[in-house]
Amino acid sequence: MNQNVLLGILIPFAGTTLGSAMVFFMKKEMNERIQKLLLGFASGVMIAASVWSLLIPAIEMAEQQKTAAWIPAAAGFLLGMGFLLLLDTLTPHLHFTEDKPEGMPAHLKKTTMLVLAVTLHNIPEGMAVGVTFAGVITENTLMTLAGAFALSIGIAIQNFPEGAIISMPLKGQGISKARAFLYGTLSGIVEPAAAFLTILLTSLVVPLLPYLLSFAAGAMIYVVVEELIPESQTGVHSNIGTVGVALGFTLMMILDVALG
Repeated sequence: MNQNVLLGILIPFAGTTLGSAMVFFMKKEMNERIQKLLLGFASGVMIAASVWSLLIPAIEMAEQQKTAAWIPAAAGFLLGMGFLLLLDTLTPHLHFTEDKPEGMPAHLKKTTMLVLAVTLHNIPEGMAVGVTFAGVITENTLMTLAGAFALSIGIAIQNFPEGAIISMPLKGQGISKARAFLYGTLSGIVEPAAAFLTILLTSLVVPLLPYLLSFAAGAMIYVVVEELIPESQTGVHSNIGTVGVALGFTLMMILDVALG
């Protein structure tokens, strides 16, 4: 694995780490309106990345392979949604806006389940970064290094607020700032791990690249629809979350079109 690829798959993790470090600088829990804005922003980034960085290249690659263009996109997308649905159903986790845990019953600490909730939706983000860099490694003409870095940077930008959103409530649970930072950081370690595994898989089976791109898109959209948007729309001031979606979507679209 060359240095560019290694840097690319570590950038999103750096975003989570820096966001988690906000626990040392913020005295109070993040303002609810800011949380809604940031959750919406993350949703917008992931939606735009799913379309421009993943689904459109998947369709174009299928056309190059002389395959019905919609088959890999549709099949991969639905498999990605199903994969996250399975993880969401089996893994015990707790969203910071709720009191009742989801997934299989387990005797875990509340802090552990909060971290698991964030870790779950970091998996598809890592896969998305990994599959785009895999396209660069295999010298696919539709995947450029600049485009792969655009996706990596976009996810890192939305990971920054996510890191803060997980570490601040953990501090509110009575644990130390250092431990809250550590847990927030660990929630993001799954991203480079998922990216690395995806690169290994794609390198072995290059024809699967369109399916893997679509799979990552489906997994990301599941997270947006199941978790991020509902959390940004709860209670009052839901329009702030909508503004966040518009900002995140526009930024990621610009990054992808300008650098891709």
